[in-house]
Amino acid sequence: MARPKSEGQTAFARFAAAGILFQGGAATVDTSTIVAALVHGLTGSPLAVGAAAAISRYGWLFPQIFVAHLAQGRPRRMPFYKFGAFGRAICLVGLAGLLWFGGAVPGYLVPWIFFVLWTIYACVSGVVAVPYNDIVARSIPSGRRSRLLAVRFFGGGLVALMIAALAYRVLDLLPFPQAYGGIFLLGAALLFGSATFFVFAGEPPAPVEDRRPGFGRFLLGGLEVVRNDRRFSLFLGAQWLGGMVTMAMPFYILQAQRGGMLFASDVAILVGAQTAGALLSNPLWGWWGDRRGKLSLLGLVAALGAVAPALTLVWLGMGEMPRDGALVWFGLVFFLLGAEGNGRTIAYLGYLMEISPDGRRPAYSGYFNALVAPASLFPIAAAAVGQAASFTAVFGLSLVAAGLQLLALRRLAGVTSDTKVRP
Repeated sequence: MARPKSEGQTAFARFAAAGILFQGGAATVDTSTIVAALVHGLTGSPLAVGAAAAISRYGWLFPQIFVAHLAQGRPRRMPFYKFGAFGRAICLVGLAGLLWFGGAVPGYLVPWIFFVLWTIYACVSGVVAVPYNDIVARSIPSGRRSRLLAVRFFGGGLVALMIAALAYRVLDLLPFPQAYGGIFLLGAALLFGSATFFVFAGEPPAPVEDRRPGFGRFLLGGLEVVRNDRRFSLFLGAQWLGGMVTMAMPFYILQAQRGGMLFASDVAILVGAQTAGALLSNPLWGWWGDRRGKLSLLGLVAALGAVAPALTLVWLGMGEMPRDGALVWFGLVFFLLGAEGNGRTIAYLGYLMEISPDGRRPAYSGYFNALVAPASLFPIAAAAVGQAASFTAVFGLSLVAAGLQLLALRRLAGVTSDTKVRP
């Protein structure tokens, strides 16, 4: 049921405010910059850096099939959102406390405790995804969803730029790892604010199945969707290739810091560059997704996804460069990563909402994210390849995957909504 216009405008504003604060909070735990530098400082291991990124992504995806099953049979999905949104903020407070007071813990235990808390944070965060997609899709018409996501990322980018400036000062003034504890605490405050705005936006009544199937039958329903919905299955394949593209994300910062060319506080400058890329590109992504379609936007950002690994391969072939040159080069790389990352998220969320039937949206979100979850482990494989061979191979694989994803999306563009997979 559509909301009255004024009520819909209020919901739009509150969802946007929630998204803006979330983006600011997410910048404090970005696995390609802040967390990658922190974990490398704690462990000195590229494999640990890849594991942190993989845990973040897999933990976000893993709970969704269970949440989808539970949410599909209930008329209100907001309680699931509350648990995940407020829970992840509390987890982030725990991580901040560990980093701030970690001196009281034997040094060798700090990385282990960090990874335990980080895993809990990632899994609790994943509870949010299914109710978020469903509530927003039922509250905001399709023609305004890309605009909502663009507003979220634009405003969130402004907040994240302020976070980057504060992080620069914090990293410059406080010792390691207390500086990162302060950054995480700021992120937790922003996540609490985000959850509060979203809850106050409310949710319209949801269609509920007369009889919810058992979990086993629910899982079999996912296989039926893969077999019978060609758009869903091809989109799933394209997202797996997207996972291969992004497997290099945690290692850009390690290449930028190669040979000690950058200062610790330069991490915040690269966060700012990434945020600026996201911020300045958002008006284009919002306009493109609503006017030219979410699938067209997926193709555009997939093409853009090839540029950052290509630039990094050129960098690896040039040898060492003075600090200023390294900062400018990787400032451009992270600017492009920010633009591509936000465009990818806007297109992915918008297209998944679009191909999901209204009455089964929680189920479709759960099925899709559960099936794509193993691709989130690619950063661990990338770290292993980087240590066994070279990071040149990692960025080369990322570049090849970007090309293959473009081909997969072109195939998806030729499929209509009623096309079925041939037996």
